[in-house]
Amino acid sequence: MKEITHKDYLEFIKEKTAVIIEDVEIKLQKNWNIKSYGPPRDYTPERTTVWSFPDRGDWATHKGNYRGNWSPYIPRNLILKYTQKGDWVLDQMMGSGTTLVEAKLLERNAIGVDINLDAVMVARDRLNFSYNPLFSEYKEPIVKTYWGDARNLDKIENESIDLIATHPPYANIISYTKSKKLSDDLSQLPFEEYLKEMRKVAEEAFRVLKPGKICAILIGDTRKHKHYVPIALRVMRWCA
Repeated sequence: MKEITHKDYLEFIKEKTAVIIEDVEIKLQKNWNIKSYGPPRDYTPERTTVWSFPDRGDWATHKGNYRGNWSPYIPRNLILKYTQKGDWVLDQMMGSGTTLVEAKLLERNAIGVDINLDAVMVARDRLNFSYNPLFSEYKEPIVKTYWGDARNLDKIENESIDLIATHPPYANIISYTKSKKLSDDLSQLPFEEYLKEMRKVAEEAFRVLKPGKICAILIGDTRKHKHYVPIALRVMRWCA
């Protein structure tokens, strides 16, 4: 793991104004025009096992142009339900940084990791905003980003994380490092090999998570040659 700081991000955007993630150009905003820092006023956290949201969610710096990233409603619900202010949240496959943005807004310390340096820069770009609510004593949390592998979280201490909230690739459905051809990227692996490597992800997650705390992983299923492929179930079996 190599820490990527705000200073590293500023150096990066001197030469690049955009990155390519899975054939999609994502512009690095530098300066955000933020209209809202939270969900609609009538939003209430989900309290059942079935979650439904009125829209995808586009407050703060959240955008849907990073293919496959999850709705900010999901990490917001998880963070509010399972953590307190000042706790540590980990997203070891952070992509565009949705979880980290929510952690910043909700005063939780956070660590984000991604194997693709361009993705780390997108996350840093979306963290590049100031939040100063008028009617609360907001204390800006610590948010760290790393270029690294979810299977080797060597910069994170044992039993130091209060919540893991992550949204890994669904095997090789979306190739997040297609242009870079990173052979060790989970989104580049055949399905059976992907399952084996996800067990390594689970082992590292177990190591860094505090006893009794929550690890929340969102994985969708798919169809191949007209047959249903239960990716989530297969991952759970491998990681059990």
